[in-house]
Amino acid sequence: MIVTELCVYPLKSGQGIKLQQAQVKTQGFLWDRELMLVSGSGKFITQRQFPILAKVQVQIAEPNITLQLEDNTFPAITLPLTLNGRLIEVEIWRDRILAIDQGDEVAQWFHQLLALTPDQVCRLVRQSPEHTRFLSRKYPQDNNQPVGFADNSPIMLTATASLAELNQRIAEIHLSQNQAIPMNRFRPNIVIETTEPFIEDSWSVIQIGAIQFKMLKPCSRCIITTIDQKQGQKNQLKEPLTTLETFRQLSEQGVMFGINMIPQNEGIISVGDHLKIRQTRD
Repeated sequence: MIVTELCVYPLKSGQGIKLQQAQVKTQGFLWDRELMLVSGSGKFITQRQFPILAKVQVQIAEPNITLQLEDNTFPAITLPLTLNGRLIEVEIWRDRILAIDQGDEVAQWFHQLLALTPDQVCRLVRQSPEHTRFLSRKYPQDNNQPVGFADNSPIMLTATASLAELNQRIAEIHLSQNQAIPMNRFRPNIVIETTEPFIEDSWSVIQIGAIQFKMLKPCSRCIITTIDQKQGQKNQLKEPLTTLETFRQLSEQGVMFGINMIPQNEGIISVGDHLKIRQTRD
């Protein structure tokens, strides 16, 4: 089993950037979910409310970033990222932390992109190195694990055989190959080439290159998986959720695809690295 894809998502709910190498930090890949859009009350904004965010590309040329749309239908903007901006309290799920506001110009850019009304407010924020978010207290053994702006864990892994099994079932339900789902619908950080569907469910500890990862839990999936990550449009048949519900309802938390993971050390992993299973679940 080898790594076939590595991906980082600098803007939460924006497009991913495919990498040949990824720098693994304690709280995930370098630059992963470093930025997040929030409302006037500080609550995080995602593709759930605004599918067009799927089309937002981020180009990094430190200290600047450029934001543009996949199809160039909206003017691009280049801005310097800052760690010295105004601190504002933001909310991501049940967590409230301080993050760094990135200024009025980029806030106005998003305001126009999302076609907000004059009384609606959005701000772009950056993770603060001095105000760390930690894993939910649902996982007391990992309570001191930093997680950044990712939903459930520092890193998420998916596997090719599992996607092939899903797409086979989708084709059987709809009697068509036209509803096949690409892997980017699941927004993974790591994609592993496998031959047995959902074998990743059985892993407890794995190693990729010199980095060990603890498998936290299967990843529960939401409506974002039904959004085309190039076009920013929802699938009218609600795939892949409709099919996943027929065979991957593993808990009361919903349907599962992929595995949430915690890195146990820091370093570099690369496309082509082999995955070694260090421990399986009892």
